[in-house]
Amino acid sequence: MIHTLRFGNHFRNAVGAKSYLSFTNLRGGPNCPLTIPLMHKHDEGMRSHYLTLQFSLVDAPAPDELVIALGASIGERPHHRVGDRYQDMKELGA
Repeated sequence: MIHTLRFGNHFRNAVGAKSYLSFTNLRGGPNCPLTIPLMHKHDEGMRSHYLTLQFSLVDAPAPDELVIALGASIGERPHHRVGDRYQDMKELGA
């Protein structure tokens, strides 16, 4: 999986995002696990929106195919337990 600004900026603009797009770089064949990290579209430090999608496509890609995957969410992680980054920074004096 490759993230480029030529593709990513169009997606970011379409959803009105301001934060950077998190990504992974991965090369693999059929059934290789794909992992898509997610974060808040306006605030990359909001830990409640740190999510990861993981899935695989058993019969794809074929030798002459590409897999293009987008990940998005409509809300935060339910019952998140990862704390508040901004409170942590304040307590550390940062």
